[in-house]
Formats: sequence, structure tokens, C-alpha cells
Amino acid sequence: MTTAAAVQVTGIEKSFKQTHVLRGVDFEIATGSIFALLGSNGAGKTTLIRILSTLLKADKGTAAVLGFDVAASPADVRESISLTGQFAAVDEVLSGRENLILVAKLRHLKNPGGVADDLLARFSLTDAGKRKAATYSGGMRRRLDIAMSLIGNPPIIFLDEPTTGLDPEGRNEVWQTVKQLAGQGTTVLLTTQYLDEAEQLADRIAILHKGTIIQNGTLAELKKLLPPAKTEYVEKQPSLEDVFLALVGDTGETDNNGKERR
Repeated sequence: MTTAAAVQVTGIEKSFKQTHVLRGVDFEIATGSIFALLGSNGAGKTTLIRILSTLLKADKGTAAVLGFDVAASPADVRESISLTGQFAAVDEVLSGRENLILVAKLRHLKNPGGVADDLLARFSLTDAGKRKAATYSGGMRRRLDIAMSLIGNPPIIFLDEPTTGLDPEGRNEVWQTVKQLAGQGTTVLLTTQYLDEAEQLADRIAILHKGTIIQNGTLAELKKLLPPAKTEYVEKQPSLEDVFLALVGDTGETDNNGKERR
């Protein structure tokens, strides 16, 4: 594992009975960067996140988080990461502050009230801190969920389709939060099926299609895969959508309102 890599994945395979979900996945994530795993529903994004989070064992291949093998040292991996799933896991009966205090106590941190207040301020939730989470908007609830996942200062956070079901305002709130995390040195692995989300946030983008990484690079590198189109003598640079559709084909698999099968 290179010193710059926070996460390294080599040859990961996973099948469920006769369904081959992952067919040899390889990539690495530089420390302090935002890495987007882009793919349609059923591409295998959530399965890969579950393997990296030690919730599922791979059939073949290796994966390491901060140098800890996910299969051989699961406890060390769990101490190094935080995972936020597709839907906010907050207790709606409790206030935002109470949610944060609860997690801080479960992690046996000193001064859980102070930890909660610091995170409320960091995520612009101080004014809503005493309100029940049930009254929060989708974007506020997701920000609270991410704040809860950061208690204990994990160096790596996995965000599995964090803006699923959010309106444009809520998505923008989450985007700003993710950018702040990376700006403060947190390594972020983001799975998404939204092309604009990957385009807005990621330092590097890997396209996962039918269980394999078919391209991996910066946005600029991916755009170079297609030549500019000329319209009335004006060059039009390809978008990430153009690149994605050219690579995977317009299969109709993407459903922004659907859930990933695996």
C-alpha cells in the first residue's frame, strides 16, 4: 500500500448465489480526497461499501483501510471509519443535540454535551439543536446524520448515496458539508448515481459498471476520453454525462428514485 493511499482495493469479487455483483474491483483513494464511485442501480456500489466497512466478506481479493486489512483486522478498520447509509439514521423523537450526545456517550467520550455543541456549530445546526429531529428538513436531517457519524473524529467516512430522496436545496446542503469534510482533512468515499454530484464534489471519479471499474480518473481526464463536438464552428467540451453514457451505454438502468439492488 502506498503511503498516500487511505483506502486500497485489489481484485475484490463478490457473488450472491449465481449473481456476480463484483468482478475484480481495483482502486485506491488518496488521503484527504473525495473519491466518487459512480454507477447505475445494481452496479455493486453498496456491496463494495459493505465489504470495506467489514459488514460483508469478499469472495476474492483484498482491501485495506489505513493499512488495516478489512478481513484480517476488522476491529482496527471500524475504529478508522464511519459509515453513513442511503437514509438518515437519526432518532426523530430526540432533539438534534440529544442525538449527538447519545452517540458521544456510546463512544465513551468525555464532555458529550460539548462534543454535541461543537458539531451543531460546525454543521450550522445550533439554532435547531433543541428541536426534535422529526421537525428537520431532509437536508438538515442528513447533515445531522453526517455529524453523528463524525463523533470520535474518524479519518475516513463512507457516504453511500447520501443525497437519495433530497430536494435540490437539501442536496446542496449535503454537498457543502462534504466539501467541508475534505477541506478539514477527512478522506471521503462517496457512492452516487447522480452525475452532477460526482462532477461537483469528487477529486477522482471511478465508474463502476457490471461489477468492474471501467474508468478511473479526474473529471478532466475522463472528459479527454471523448473528442470535443463542434456545433456551428464552436467546440463543445464533453460533459461527465457524455462520458458516462459513452462508456456504459444508455441502458436505462439508472433510476434516480430507485434503490440499488445490491
